[in-house]
Amino acid sequence: MREGRASAVALVLGAATSVQGGAAVAKSLFPQLGPPGVVFLRLLFGGLALWAITRPQLRERPRRELGLLIVLGVVLVSMNLTFYESLDRLPLGVAVTVEFLGPLAVAVLGSRRPLDLVWVGAAGAGVALLANGGGKAVHPLGLVLAAVAGLFWACYILLGVRVGRAFSGASGLAPAMLLGAALAAPWGIVSAGGHLRDAQLVGAGVGVGLLSSALPWSMELEALRRLPPHVFSVVLSLEPAVAAVAGVVFLHEHLRARAWLAIALVVLASAGAARRVTPPVPPDA
Repeated sequence: MREGRASAVALVLGAATSVQGGAAVAKSLFPQLGPPGVVFLRLLFGGLALWAITRPQLRERPRRELGLLIVLGVVLVSMNLTFYESLDRLPLGVAVTVEFLGPLAVAVLGSRRPLDLVWVGAAGAGVALLANGGGKAVHPLGLVLAAVAGLFWACYILLGVRVGRAFSGASGLAPAMLLGAALAAPWGIVSAGGHLRDAQLVGAGVGVGLLSSALPWSMELEALRRLPPHVFSVVLSLEPAVAAVAGVVFLHEHLRARAWLAIALVVLASAGAARRVTPPVPPDA
């Protein structure tokens, strides 16, 4: 039993590492493709990979369910665009830490325990440290964009629960991602320009889609089969720290001690808020 739980925890951490590794690769493509171009490739190839895995059936679906997919697609493209634009202005660890306030807000609002005020205070202190020179090249607009991305992430979580109840597995996510790719296409194609003819860059875009979508989704779904949801959420709370380490290793983004303290506060707040909260998980998961 313990070995199974340990392997599930390793799967969650592996999924977080995959996502943040994908974000690091994405950031390295910004000089050639621009954030919109990378968003377009990520949603396109990530959506195609998930479609191949899940084989969604959309025929004869009620209009209400198809409407949910449309809204989810809009939320996905908005979340990715604002996050990648923030990532263009901030170190990876800082951007993910601020964005993580979205899931934290969902957890706190869902539990309504007095103790959650402590976690809100810890998260607020962490963001205040980041806003006050938490690391190199902290850009005010980048912080705002990361916060907006966190808002869309919260919307994605709440909407994803409804989509998960209507569609099995990630079969609802695949068409939503492809719709998001279609919405991002005009901006993304203009941003990337002639670089879309570069097979190496497009191949890297395929890698971003797989690392950020198909691979971590598969790992997290397997982990959810072995872990209680609240344990899963606590482990997932380490993602800002994983992002900071990925930034150091892959992008050489060395943060000041104040930034690491801020990240630790947000991780503590997220873990504390998730410790006794059982988030709504689609029945099929």
